[in-house]
Amino acid sequence: MINKQSLWFLTLFSLILVMGVYYITMPNELLKSKEQLERVSENIEVEVEENDMLVALRVERNEKLESSMEELASVLTSETTTVDEKNNAFEELKLLNLTKGKELELEEKIMSEFKIKSYIEINNDQVKVTINSKEHGASLANDIMRSIQNEFDEKMYITVKFES
Repeated sequence: MINKQSLWFLTLFSLILVMGVYYITMPNELLKSKEQLERVSENIEVEVEENDMLVALRVERNEKLESSMEELASVLTSETTTVDEKNNAFEELKLLNLTKGKELELEEKIMSEFKIKSYIEINNDQVKVTINSKEHGASLANDIMRSIQNEFDEKMYITVKFES
């Protein structure tokens, strides 16, 4: 019968043997020195797409929303806050969720109506629209503003910014 010490020795020896065979059969490209890899990486060209700006704006906005939501959630779960503070935090959280949903809905509407990618940010009665299009024009901006205003009952202050 094999004792514990012999079993451990065989296990470790097998592991070392498998790793040695793997190392020997590795492709040479993986064994290049760091300097060679740096020289190769210098020749790589990076292309920035138009949509990267919109993605960056969305990520920044989502980070702000998540931090606000976390603060409100901590107020809701805190034992020391009053009922009124919890109600206010709940209403703010509900408003943030509705605003985020409305922003996404308006972005989809612009995409379906005008075939243009956009980023929309709503703050109270202000709507900021960033359009990613090579086509610029006052008539297009007016059409977008009318289309967005039709989605709201009250008067909104809408600004349209073109980025190309």
